[in-house]
Amino acid sequence: MATETTLPGFDESLIDIKTQPPLSPITVQRRSAPSLPDVLTTVYKFPSMEPKGFAYYPANQLHLPLRRDILHRAIVFEGDATRQGTASTKWRDDVHGSGRKIRPQKRMGRARLGDKKSPSLKGGGVAFGPHPRDFSTGLPRKIYDLAWRTALSYRYRRGQLVVLENGIEIEMNEPRWLAQIMTWNHLGQGDGGSLLVARDLEENISQAFSGVEGHGRLKSEEDVDVKDLLKAGRIMIEKRSLDALLRKHSSDLNRKVPSAM
Repeated sequence: MATETTLPGFDESLIDIKTQPPLSPITVQRRSAPSLPDVLTTVYKFPSMEPKGFAYYPANQLHLPLRRDILHRAIVFEGDATRQGTASTKWRDDVHGSGRKIRPQKRMGRARLGDKKSPSLKGGGVAFGPHPRDFSTGLPRKIYDLAWRTALSYRYRRGQLVVLENGIEIEMNEPRWLAQIMTWNHLGQGDGGSLLVARDLEENISQAFSGVEGHGRLKSEEDVDVKDLLKAGRIMIEKRSLDALLRKHSSDLNRKVPSAM
């Protein structure tokens, strides 16, 4: 049978809880999240592509990590919103005609048959056919805005986001001349093509881009979506358009985007 023994040189008063002083509360200091540095972009002049200056943007605008799941949800959301849903067919009640039974139910030696509007007859209604419907799906605004900034960040990190000076203008509206400029600056069809986003579409630019579909496309800032940012090889965008789009799609952020100059 085991017996309790006291270790030599051990004072039992040391383990008396009542004689011990109360422990002081531990204070935990919470550190604020470190601020992310701004990213630097070069502003070019179109069509010479000569550097004209620099612009700084917050890292939570143009340096976000790649989120394929969020980009997929945004593209599906945009695709569902563009579906018309106007396909329509007529059921037997919608077909014009008499409801009289074609032949007697029995004593004819043939299958049972109703009126001439039956789906099994030519000219009758369509069984389980499509009807007008709304294909649009829902997506939270903050997730869609995050997808926008994620797509722009993906282009920026790969060096495929080209910021241009405001007020893009060209001297000639010749598509062949514009195609040569796009090819020389590695913006044409051989490099995946480019998407030019501008606020005011100048007439010469519109006419020139209409004949160089393989080298690039032209869109206003109101017509661009996430799919367009991921489809083209490079994104050429005016600085004021980039500022406006970032400001528009920053519902989940508190920091303001620098205004267009």
